Amino acid sequence: MKRPNISGVHAFAISIVIAFSCPVYARSTDQVIHGQVISVANGDTLTVVVDYRQVRVRLTEIDAPEKKQPFGNRSKQSLSDLCFWVEAELTLKGKDQYGRKLARVICNGIDANSEQVKRGMAWVFDKYAKDPQLYKLQDEARSARRGLWSDKAPTAPWQWRKTHR
Repeated sequence: MKRPNISGVHAFAISIVIAFSCPVYARSTDQVIHGQVISVANGDTLTVVVDYRQVRVRLTEIDAPEKKQPFGNRSKQSLSDLCFWVEAELTLKGKDQYGRKLARVICNGIDANSEQVKRGMAWVFDKYAKDPQLYKLQDEARSARRGLWSDKAPTAPWQWRKTHR
């Protein structure tokens, strides 16, 4: 059988079509999954059961106070009030250095990431933030002195971790 004559440009185009047809490439980094929230570790981390497996999830773009930090327990309670024992929608954004899934989390129609910032229960995590709306919510919470912003000098978790490890 005679091979078709394919120019370099055509070969490149065909390889692109094949690559993007493969399942590995067809998956978006923003894959959406659903699961039952069974545990809340702190104000930005929870555990969800997806397909009978437990998945640790870190809410993207925000950083909540650590447990021993002022507002740590209140931040955890806030996320629990939003998501505990709720069917959550997770828009996956990748994994962090600890193997947790990074996600935007929707519980009962509420974006938990945004709501934690709006309530003054988390900071916008400058290092990873991409959603400019989060900064507006943080500014509003700071102006209204909601949550952690009622403290005279709140310390961001990434700064607190540096001095307490």
